[in-house]
Amino acid sequence: MENPIISSSKIFNPSNSPPKIPHTNYIDSLESCQSTREIKQLHALTIKTRPLQTQLICSKLLSFINPSSRESLNYARELVNHLDTPHLQLSFYNSLIKALSSSSLSIALYREMITKGIYPDTYTIPYVLKSCAKFRALEEGRQIHAHSVKFGLSSNVYVLNTLMRLYAVCGVTQYVKELFDQSPERDLVSWTTLIQAFVKMGFAKEAIRAYFDMCRANLQPDKRTLVVVLSACSRLGDLSLGTRIHENICDVHDVYSDVFIGNALVDMYMKCGDADSARQLFEEMPVKNVVSWNSMISGLVQQGQFKEALHVFHDMQGIGLKPDSVTLVAVLNACSNLGKLELGKWVHAYIDKNQIKADGFIGNALVDMYAKCGSIEQAFGVFRGMECKDVFSYTAMIVGFAMNGEAERALDIFAEMPVVGIKPDEVTFVGVLSACGHAGMVEEGWRHFEDISRVYNLEPQTEHYGCMVDLLGACKIHGKVELGETVMKKLVAIEPERDGAYILMSNIYSSANRWKDALKLRKIMKERKMKKAPGCSLIEVNGIVHEFRKGDKSHPRNEELRKLLAEMAIHLQNHGQLPTRNFII
Repeated sequence: MENPIISSSKIFNPSNSPPKIPHTNYIDSLESCQSTREIKQLHALTIKTRPLQTQLICSKLLSFINPSSRESLNYARELVNHLDTPHLQLSFYNSLIKALSSSSLSIALYREMITKGIYPDTYTIPYVLKSCAKFRALEEGRQIHAHSVKFGLSSNVYVLNTLMRLYAVCGVTQYVKELFDQSPERDLVSWTTLIQAFVKMGFAKEAIRAYFDMCRANLQPDKRTLVVVLSACSRLGDLSLGTRIHENICDVHDVYSDVFIGNALVDMYMKCGDADSARQLFEEMPVKNVVSWNSMISGLVQQGQFKEALHVFHDMQGIGLKPDSVTLVAVLNACSNLGKLELGKWVHAYIDKNQIKADGFIGNALVDMYAKCGSIEQAFGVFRGMECKDVFSYTAMIVGFAMNGEAERALDIFAEMPVVGIKPDEVTFVGVLSACGHAGMVEEGWRHFEDISRVYNLEPQTEHYGCMVDLLGACKIHGKVELGETVMKKLVAIEPERDGAYILMSNIYSSANRWKDALKLRKIMKERKMKKAPGCSLIEVNGIVHEFRKGDKSHPRNEELRKLLAEMAIHLQNHGQLPTRNFII
């Protein structure tokens, strides 16, 4: 039904005297407005008859403001120009800035307000700072900080808290701490903002220290504070500290009834290496959401408990809870490490069926899964189909090609990176050096190793030297004994207790008939009580993963397998493939 006052033709008839509208009818008419057009009609009616009620119209208009509509904003600005007093103008600007605080337009409105000589109050500043924080507008935020000092607003706790949050979001932790120390009044928001800033910048110990200081100040943390503190414990990986925080939380909160605190506790115990406590907490939670399940699955994957992670995933499926992208990435990682290609394919099919974009983390996890399960062409297909590739995408493909013996293709993908403007990281070079090692590209591998620091300003890590161990094998094939010795010296200097360099260097000496040098290395290994780690391989057959280790006879079909291997060895010998006999280890 049309509003009888708004639809009246007398509103727009200049010859008619202004109608007298009862106060209650006016309020009813204002409340029943459904659009900016109707507000404008009522505004036109009241300009002469009820000028003091313009503020009510302005307030109602705010509910129809569309930040993307220039007409809507221009009309709002026209309204403020018709307000009689600065107080009403400031009140309207505050309301408008609040309504647009999720938009950068609020910053422009603030500038406009200042230009007109309308000065902010303790309501204006926080709303503008909220917008600055959202858009990381640090320079504008600093100017508003200066205004808060100039207009005597800088001691207000609400203003200080929003200033702290701005600097925290922009990564200027020093200013957060300075403002906190200068604050004449600190509430729970002040402490939480400080703790959150420390966590964001990686200062987990300082965050924990601030938490205990807050407790000593007789302030009781809320759920948000506790979740932030627990994330700091997770980063530290300190189980004793995490347990202490847990006990402290139990004194003031029922942790089992709150899903957010429960999730944070599960994550903390997982990252501190206590999977049993994490599982116990998880099972005692009366309410679980997808984040709860993800904390368990991802945590188990991070600890290398891949089979257990998949068991939890199957339980999640059993209750009908839909996995999200975090779940799928964790499951794909578990499949990668267990060689469970069939489950990995099921996840891929689920992604396609639910029209989930195979980009970002999911795309990278798919590439990694297919590559580690030996389906390198499927990995390459996913890689080429990704619209947005990053350094992790290229690294996964390079490592995948390397481990599948496709060294040339790995180096071709590496050569694409500078063309598309993606800088390799340390892990990328692990793949590149592995590819060179597998293909016997000694000189090229050495050149890439030198480029790590010379070209890309990265520090060679243990893993890079580990890849150079493989190049020692290449040195053996090509008779590069002196180069092998050079690489070995660097490896032993970094990790003197690891056996890899000694074993391969010993084989190089044997290949070159330098028996005394080979025996000398063997003697050093014996004196240092070094033992070669047994080899391990995995294979999936009919959905079941079989694991084999050197010397392990526990497989139920062990005798059949040994007979088959013996037959294969005889077959190879009959075709001229004889084993090399010049290795001593």
